[in-house]
Amino acid sequence: MNLHESFDAPVPTIVLAEGAFGEPGGKTSHGVVLHSEVFEARAVVDSETAGRRPADVLDRSGAPDVPIVPSVRDAIDAAPDADALVIGVAPAGGALPESWASEIEAAIAAGCDVVSGLHTFLGESDHWRELADDHGVRIFDVRKSPGDDRLRVGDGSVGDADADVVLTLGTDCAVGKRTTTFELYRAARRAGLDAGWVATGQTGIMVGAHSGVVVDRVPADFVAGVVEDLVLEVAADHDLVFVEGQASLTHRGYSAVTLGILHGSWPDAVVLADNPDRTRRTHFEQFPVDGVEREADLVAALSDASVAALSTWGDPDAEAARHGVPAVNVYDEGGPAELLATVREGLRSESGHSAAAGGQ
Repeated sequence: MNLHESFDAPVPTIVLAEGAFGEPGGKTSHGVVLHSEVFEARAVVDSETAGRRPADVLDRSGAPDVPIVPSVRDAIDAAPDADALVIGVAPAGGALPESWASEIEAAIAAGCDVVSGLHTFLGESDHWRELADDHGVRIFDVRKSPGDDRLRVGDGSVGDADADVVLTLGTDCAVGKRTTTFELYRAARRAGLDAGWVATGQTGIMVGAHSGVVVDRVPADFVAGVVEDLVLEVAADHDLVFVEGQASLTHRGYSAVTLGILHGSWPDAVVLADNPDRTRRTHFEQFPVDGVEREADLVAALSDASVAALSTWGDPDAEAARHGVPAVNVYDEGGPAELLATVREGLRSESGHSAAAGGQ
């Protein structure tokens, strides 16, 4: 899915983040507010943080200075030109909370398209389809899996991609893989490189990846083939392709999808995202985090790539010394550009020269 094809960016947008803005469960809303190249946030709906500013809630000084309000009606008053409502939270269980129905109805009545990351597909409901038709708006369920015509087993055709492919993996879930991927892509564009990126989760699609799928909705046998097609699609138009990973190879709950992304993208280099302070897995406290070395060993064993750099939440110098791999914190000033330079050096080492690694 490429939302650029359906919208004239930037789209004035209301972001629904009820009860989760500034919390881990609101990470999709955070990504849209901070990074989206499709949706320009004009107001955030969250009754818990209403009256505060995104920079304070997210602890990001560069966050857009837009109002946080308690309801969609308040958001419409604050941003009467809004053309879209992005549902930036996927509640536990995946169903649409009953209290949100009137909020979404208010947005539709105001002429907003609805972009949903819910596990429940609004577009498959007669109520929501009819309401959208009545007001001349559209519903986008970004979690929908590709049609059967897009499902195939991986066949290694990604090896024919005429571009360098860089995959971001991690030591756990929620360690910054999507943020790292986007920051690398943005740094590459700022450096004048012909770069594109592939999303494998809902946030990346909403942020504006050149192609993407919510990969955990793809049947297991077809993950590698679907990812191959996404990479080939973006590689056809760009010299450098960044791919967002999911979970980790050592994660007993989610490793299957991680391996499918690794094999489907068959990267030239891997960036490994890590939070050095985390010892137990997010939402899986019964499992320890296996760490950088174990993850890097598996990358090398299961692909032709190696870990070129760490994207760390910690002190880069300390983490580089600890693991023997260049480390960068993308939240540090100049961090994304430094990480990009490290990755390009890794590409040079692997291939001697490439369109993305050489030149500038």
